[in-house]
Amino acid sequence: MSGWCERRYLGLLMAATAVVMGGCAVRFSQRSPWDIQQLQALSDQLEQVRTLAQLNAEEADHLRQAKALLEKRLSSEIADQNIAVGFDDRGLVVRVMDLVLFDSGKAQLRNEAHPVLEKVSRILKEQVRAQPVSIEGHTDNEPIRHSGWKDNWELSLARARAVLTYLVKEQGLEPSRVSAAGFGEYHPVASNNTPEGRRQNRRVEIVVLPQRTAQAPSGSEGAGSSESGTTVFHK
Repeated sequence: MSGWCERRYLGLLMAATAVVMGGCAVRFSQRSPWDIQQLQALSDQLEQVRTLAQLNAEEADHLRQAKALLEKRLSSEIADQNIAVGFDDRGLVVRVMDLVLFDSGKAQLRNEAHPVLEKVSRILKEQVRAQPVSIEGHTDNEPIRHSGWKDNWELSLARARAVLTYLVKEQGLEPSRVSAAGFGEYHPVASNNTPEGRRQNRRVEIVVLPQRTAQAPSGSEGAGSSESGTTVFHK
C-alpha cells in the first residue's frame, strides 16, 4: 500500500472508528460481545495504519509481513493469551508474559522459553533484519520481598538483558541492533488491583523499531530504543 493510500485508509478508518465509538459511548456496558470485538478490531487496524503511515513503503511492508508471520508461528501462544503481537507508536511489539520466560522472581530464562524466542529471532533476522530492536522488561507493583533483587527496576532490567543475551549469543542477532531497558512497575498495561491485571503487567516486550529511531530511552542499555507507549494488540 502506497503512502498516499495508507493516509487515505487511515482517514476512512478513523471516521469509521469514531462512528462505532460514538454508538458505544451512550451505553457501552450494554454492547454485545460482538460489538466490542468489532470495536477492538477497528482499533487494532487504526493503530497499525497510523504507525505504518509514518514509514516508507518498503519498511512498512516488512513490518506488516513480520507481524503476519509472528501471528502465524506463535498462534498457539497467542491463543493461550501468553503472547500478543501488535503495533503502537514505537513500532511492532511482541508482548511475552513473564511466565513464558521466567520462574517467579527469577531472571534466568526457562528452557521452555527457548523455542518461543527462537521463533521470534528467526523473523527478526530474516524479515526485519535492518530494524533496531528494543527489549523492555516490566513488572507488577508488588514489592520485592524474597527474591534478592533491590527493586522491580532491577528485576525488569535483568530480565530484559537475559532475553537480549539469548537472542544475541544463542540466536545470532546482531549486537549493534539491540538494546535492553527496564521499566519496573511504571508502565502498566492493566490495573495492578487484580491478580489478572498484575499477570498482564509482568512481561517482556520485544519492540521492532522504525529505522528512524536513533536514541535509547532513560534506563536502557545499548542503542536503538524508544519510549514505551500504549499498545493495541490482537489476542
